[in-house]
Amino acid sequence: QVQLVESGGVLVQAGGSLRLSCLASGFTFSGVAMGWVRQAPGKDLEWVSGINSDGGGARYAGSVENRFTISRDNAKNKVYLQIDSLKPEDTAVYMCAKGRYMVAGTSLLHYDYWGQGTQVTVSS
Repeated sequence: QVQLVESGGVLVQAGGSLRLSCLASGFTFSGVAMGWVRQAPGKDLEWVSGINSDGGGARYAGSVENRFTISRDNAKNKVYLQIDSLKPEDTAVYMCAKGRYMVAGTSLLHYDYWGQGTQVTVSS
């Protein structure tokens, strides 16, 4: 079955950086897009970023563009999210998401599984 296990979430000060990782299993990783979604306290799930199956076509939500960088390693079945210039409003549970297709979409509808998530807390 599909398994997505995230790691790397920490408590960090505003302006800092961190890298989230996700190890995927149970499906042909190199055959689908991957993405990251997040859920802040009291808010709806939000799509953050996506990357095509071949590692190209990185896409970002407007609120994170130029601060977040998504990447993947198909040999290791891993997807990463580098987060720079962290803001308190980035505080959320971050989950990696399996895409439905080879090309990354920009809404939750384009993803069919996500993991349990890793907590990122940004202090001001």
